[in-house]
Amino acid sequence: MKKSGATWIPWLLPALLFYLAFMAWPLLGSMRLSFYAGTVGTGRSFVGFDNYVQLFSVERYSVRYWGAFRNTTIFFVIHMLAQNCLGIFFAALLTGRTMKGRQLYQTIIFLPVTLAVLVTGYLWRLLLNPVWSGLALQSLGLGFLAQPWLGEPATALICVSLVSCWQWIGIPVMMFVAAFRGISEEYIEAANIEGASSAQVFWKIKLPLIKPVVGIIAILTFVNNFNAFDIVFSMTNVNGAPNYATDLIGTLFYRMGIAGQHPIGIPEPGMGAAIATITFLVLCLGVIPTLRATQGRD
Repeated sequence: MKKSGATWIPWLLPALLFYLAFMAWPLLGSMRLSFYAGTVGTGRSFVGFDNYVQLFSVERYSVRYWGAFRNTTIFFVIHMLAQNCLGIFFAALLTGRTMKGRQLYQTIIFLPVTLAVLVTGYLWRLLLNPVWSGLALQSLGLGFLAQPWLGEPATALICVSLVSCWQWIGIPVMMFVAAFRGISEEYIEAANIEGASSAQVFWKIKLPLIKPVVGIIAILTFVNNFNAFDIVFSMTNVNGAPNYATDLIGTLFYRMGIAGQHPIGIPEPGMGAAIATITFLVLCLGVIPTLRATQGRD
């Protein structure tokens, strides 16, 4: 007797129920909350799209939102250029035939991932403090580096972004290493027989073959960066100091929806839910085209 092709459905149900209970339902609840104003204590009232209108039209909301959106975009671009491009470079080196000590280098690169984000943030906050690190840098002849990097609006976001890249670069490196090792040696040998250089092999053969992995890592970077919060919290504060230069969408959501935006100081869950809903739509607009462009069959 021929088995039905739907025998896999019972095995999918536990994961589906978990997803509906802990992801889909809270997401729908957040979207619903964005149409209300007030809190549980003061009473909630239905306001329709008023939270969205205020977010983009009222200055005390719109200035902070567009500033956080701009900073988050810069935060993401730095990760794509520094973290992921270096990830591909390191992975190419680690999978080279003549590479020695690759296990040691892989461990060194991945080690920061094992640290808690708060620990990493506070550690780098001390290292970037000119008072704490000034004497050590001067003894090494690098006194010019003892600058208030986190105190200047022009450099604070870049420093926070690079620290985040330093901590998480191990994940794309390991994924790229696995992708490069999955490439059949027949392609490489055929290219070598044809006289292709190492650069040509990389750009014409290896990189196109790992395009699906590049797409997945780009999506993960995009989603994680637009939800980043803890690295800013540990290195500066939830106000995105100095002068909101490191304010991200995650910190803005926390201030408005949970802690209360200065100077009002009263949480606005509806406004926070509106920010979260817009972020979800932005992620969809970025993730879906990337999936279609990188995961299709060539």
